[in-house]
Amino acid sequence: MIVTAPPERRTRALEFGIYRDGDNNLDQIQSRTITQAVAASDEEHAIQFTIEDTTSRRGFEPAHVLRTESYMLEDGAQPKHVEISPPHDMSSRENLAHFVARTLDNAQSAQAAQTWIDLIDHGAGDGGGLESDHGLGIMREDDMAGAIADGVALHAKTHPEDASRRVDGVVANQCLMATLGFESALSRAGVRFLAASPETMLAPGVPTGVALDIAHNTGDPVAMASAVVGRVMSERYDAGAAGQFGPAAAFDVFDLDPKKIAGIETSVRTLDAALTKAARTRTDRAAIREDAKAIAGMVRFPGATTLPWRADRPALALYGTFAEDGRLGAEVRSAARSAADAIGSTVLAHGESDAFAPFHDADYSDAAGPTVHFPVTGAQIDSWAPEVSETDNAFYKAVGAEKLAKVVA
Repeated sequence: MIVTAPPERRTRALEFGIYRDGDNNLDQIQSRTITQAVAASDEEHAIQFTIEDTTSRRGFEPAHVLRTESYMLEDGAQPKHVEISPPHDMSSRENLAHFVARTLDNAQSAQAAQTWIDLIDHGAGDGGGLESDHGLGIMREDDMAGAIADGVALHAKTHPEDASRRVDGVVANQCLMATLGFESALSRAGVRFLAASPETMLAPGVPTGVALDIAHNTGDPVAMASAVVGRVMSERYDAGAAGQFGPAAAFDVFDLDPKKIAGIETSVRTLDAALTKAARTRTDRAAIREDAKAIAGMVRFPGATTLPWRADRPALALYGTFAEDGRLGAEVRSAARSAADAIGSTVLAHGESDAFAPFHDADYSDAAGPTVHFPVTGAQIDSWAPEVSETDNAFYKAVGAEKLAKVVA
């Protein structure tokens, strides 16, 4: 008798979920990230892609009508099945949670070593992201992280035998998402790594080829982070007669280890309390404002003076300036040094441009690490609220930033 052995289950290094919201002006150009995923799937069969793409770019019947396409990419082959449905609200926490759960389900089936989620859309830093023209508007950063936690819980409930599986990393292909607040929120959701830029990015943004760097370095976070940052900072997109451009003026990969993030929260809370106390005197308040103004916030390109992110300052540069300012008391300087050290411990890899040509050679040489929302005028506290609120997040409230803003701004 001949016995046929059952086929071996295919194992993957990486399940890479692509959650792309194209219901806006980025639909056509940012769809290149899907093309990049096809190329990555063909190059590396150890990666499986789970994709949810809300788009109107294709000529299917009815032609160029907004819809959501859901499918998987594997082994460089055409998708076996594409589910086409009415457009999902990509800014819905519930919708993102279900996508995360589906990605984790696929990761379990593939026995994937890691699972990452790529969030592709407009971003607003601590103001949130995943802006939806036809839906709820914009998702708070706490809700983006919360949706990931919800999705992990949904997967664990359906598959208790795989309850330990989590989302290992998030790629933020959205502007301005390298913030202390987003780091904190994702860490609380169990995410270990964040790859993001502190500045606005140029679409199509982060190349999907970073999935290759993640898959090839699942056991070495430092090598993974270095490869991801290197790919992003060396990527060049063709703009025709306008030449070529890179996607980011600065980019980082962060370690969101809970102990490190707890250290950041504690040290920043201590610093904010010390700054709040010091700012009650006129001379110290003037010194704090002067130091903060010396650190340019994000959106450093001409014509952007009305945008709110000018108060999102690189935390390492800002706190380092406080630490070295002899006009400030020892309590403030020591707290600032501790906060900078805690934040620096999370930066696995970093790249920046000292003259980013697409932004008229704006200097980003100090834009290392995450940003912190640090307003120095009343207009900077929450200038686009309630549509976009940079102060409506757990980190800002937990570290006492509201009290600080009242005496400094």
